[in-house]
Amino acid sequence: MNYFVFLPASEARNLQDNRRSVYKSDYIDIRLRKNKMSDGENELEEQLEKTTLDDDSGEEEEENEDEYDYDLIVIGGGSGGLACAKEAVANGAKVACLDYVKPTPLGTKWGIGGTCVNVGCIPKKLMHQASLLGESIHEATAYGWEIPNKEAIKPKWENLVQAVQNHIKSVNWVTRVDLRDKKVEYINGAGSFKDPHTVVAKMKNGSERTLTGRNVVIAVGGRPRYPDIPGAVEYGITSDDLFSLDKEPGKTLVVGAGYIGLECAGFLKGLGYDATVMVRSIVLRGFDQQMANMVADSMVERGIPFLHKTIPKSVEKTQDGRLLVKYVNTETQEEGSDVYDTVLWAIGRKGLVDDLNLGAAGIEVKADKIAVNEAEQTNVPHIFAVGDIIHGRPELTPVAIHAGRLLARRLFGGSKQIMDYTDVATTVFSPLEYACVGMAEEDAIQKFGEDNIEVFHGFYKPTEFFIPQKSVRYCYVKAVAERSGDQKVLGLHYLGPVAGEVIQGFAAAVKSGLTMKILLNTVGIHPTTAEEFTRLAITKRSGLDPTPASCCS
Repeated sequence: MNYFVFLPASEARNLQDNRRSVYKSDYIDIRLRKNKMSDGENELEEQLEKTTLDDDSGEEEEENEDEYDYDLIVIGGGSGGLACAKEAVANGAKVACLDYVKPTPLGTKWGIGGTCVNVGCIPKKLMHQASLLGESIHEATAYGWEIPNKEAIKPKWENLVQAVQNHIKSVNWVTRVDLRDKKVEYINGAGSFKDPHTVVAKMKNGSERTLTGRNVVIAVGGRPRYPDIPGAVEYGITSDDLFSLDKEPGKTLVVGAGYIGLECAGFLKGLGYDATVMVRSIVLRGFDQQMANMVADSMVERGIPFLHKTIPKSVEKTQDGRLLVKYVNTETQEEGSDVYDTVLWAIGRKGLVDDLNLGAAGIEVKADKIAVNEAEQTNVPHIFAVGDIIHGRPELTPVAIHAGRLLARRLFGGSKQIMDYTDVATTVFSPLEYACVGMAEEDAIQKFGEDNIEVFHGFYKPTEFFIPQKSVRYCYVKAVAERSGDQKVLGLHYLGPVAGEVIQGFAAAVKSGLTMKILLNTVGIHPTTAEEFTRLAITKRSGLDPTPASCCS
């Protein structure tokens, strides 16, 4: 497998220290000869060793007179751990970052960068975009484009996977170079505690390296769970495998109705594969349930069936190599079965605490996560945790990054700012996207009481949906607000196109104390879908029809 890196000539040499530099703004294009992605860490290591990236050539390393090898050891090379490590170095700390990926039961593994870069947000968004592009091609004829034999247009799974993996490898490369540039010592080994200040790194070749640190940050994240049923591990896959799958997924059963399950089912259907979602209890647990059910209904409208109140009992391989799934309805006890090409488990994630030997450091664990205080501090004062490994905090990449940076600034930069985990915006990249910030309607009612909450809502018609006559049945916005005074906005919810882009700006407004008085006094940009928030005049309490009569009056 060969990597080719292309950099602008003007950036190829750093005049200050006469060494090769790679910057985040550089265009890096990696071409991979093989479709199957293998051990990216080995290849990246070899390529990096061949470059002239040695920061300390000709310089003698200063003796470390401290009692510890490092000011900070970060266990985990995902978004939160990397952000913390780099920020710590920027504030004068000596830092080591350990990262190791244990292969999935299918054998899938990946490079540095964590879940988001390799098997999460990035490949998910790329495949979501691929499915939207396919939809746009078929809508283009309504706008006057002449597309011969448009029904024959379909994606080639092998090419899509290759393109996605090429991008991921380029990000892996930039990340490794960035760590060297910023003087973070990267160790490709699995870290575990020997005592509260000592971490043992088990290297790829089986050898061990012992490190001591004044402070330690745990940022190992989590991995998908498998159900405890026959055939689950042997025949099923997870999102860790899907984005590098070397064969078409075909007819797919997605077990689980959280955001990962819905997103995967959505883009698979958009790419032309039949997808079914199996729901144990509710859709999008933790989200506003009116919005969650509308997301599910919009997916059903697009041809994605849901098996509600259903759990799998077993997975068996048939003689023709397909997968027979037996399941049962938990309400009626009615049993059923069907045959699929792929079974994708999306039933939740487990914190990677088992291999850390946390007992040796005296760290308390809570439901396979690590309990921390408001400053990300564990029960051991010099040991901290950030990201998805923390118990009871949002499992989102930007949250981990921000928390990691703030932690490093507190440890080494004299800052006192702590992470604010309230009003964090997020998006579910379902076929019709859903984004929100702030409180769900039911949570606001539970906290403040129904009589003290006003809910403004409305359906709308995206202009771009008119000509191709796309369904607008589930295009909907909602604002949850206090009923008294200027009506402080407690939560905003949006179901429609480019949801994340719409909510991101409103998130800053909610964070700044947005009120309905301000929102309704804001002039919208026309014609956009975001302007619908500025037109919210109907409340649920009024009982009036929230369906718009026209778009321009």
